Amino acid sequence: MATKPHSNTRLAKYVTRRISELGGRKTQAEIASEAGFANSNMISMIKSGATKLALDRVPQLSKALECDPAFLLRLALEQSLGATAAKSVHDIFGTPLTRNEIEWILELRDASGDTDPRLTARSRAAFRGIFGK
Repeated sequence: MATKPHSNTRLAKYVTRRISELGGRKTQAEIASEAGFANSNMISMIKSGATKLALDRVPQLSKALECDPAFLLRLALEQSLGATAAKSVHDIFGTPLTRNEIEWILELRDASGDTDPRLTARSRAAFRGIFGK
């Protein structure tokens, strides 16, 4: 039986979910073609965790999956390097922001009058309340 060392990675789970979400609009073969994979089986191998997503494939696959490239890069780094090394990359270079996260930051700046507000216990609680935490 072949091993699937990346089957429990967040990237494998995310790609599986995105393909399911796009199911009515795109086939897996179309996604593979749009991502530049010569063999559509590569998508199945990424989903199952039999292979990692090569970092140089992130931009094309993110377009094919209609997802944010920064988010997919974060997952690919974690899968490729492991959580500890991916954290080191994050600590050194910072985390790439997704388009959605940038929108949140822009809204925060607008709502605060661009005053660089501190994250207090009260504001943290209000923010987390939005997400039911």
